[in-house]
Amino acid sequence: MADLAEEVLKAANTIAVVGLSRDPAKAAHSVPAAMQAAGFRVIPVHPSADELLGEKVYRSLADIPEPVDIVDVFRPAREAPQVAEQAVAIGAKTLWLQQGIASAEARRIAESGGLNYVEDRCIAVVRALARIRK
Repeated sequence: MADLAEEVLKAANTIAVVGLSRDPAKAAHSVPAAMQAAGFRVIPVHPSADELLGEKVYRSLADIPEPVDIVDVFRPAREAPQVAEQAVAIGAKTLWLQQGIASAEARRIAESGGLNYVEDRCIAVVRALARIRK
C-alpha cells in the first residue's frame, strides 16, 4: 500500500513552491525542476524574481490565480506555520515540508484546516521511487 506522500503525488497536478531558488545548484531549484520535468505544473513563489523555470513568479500563495494541489516548502521551519496558514487560506490540498524541515505548529495548522501534511521528505525522491509522472 502506498503511503500518504505517494497518494498525494498521484492525485496532484499543481505544485506551488515557496522558496524556489534562482540558484540551479540548490535543491530548492533542482527539485522543482525535476517535478516540472515529470509533468507537474510548478508555480514559483519568491519575493523578488519575476520568472523561474520558465514560469511567472508570484510574491505569495494568495496571489496565485488558480487552484493549488500541493504547497511545497523550501523555507526554514520557523516560517512553516505562516506558510501553513496561507496554504489553508487558498484551499490547497496538501502542505509538504521538504527534507530537513519539520514543524509541529505547521502540522497542527494544516491538519486542522483539512490539508494533508507531509514533512521531512523530498518530493522529488518520493516521485522518483514511486515512478509518478503526469
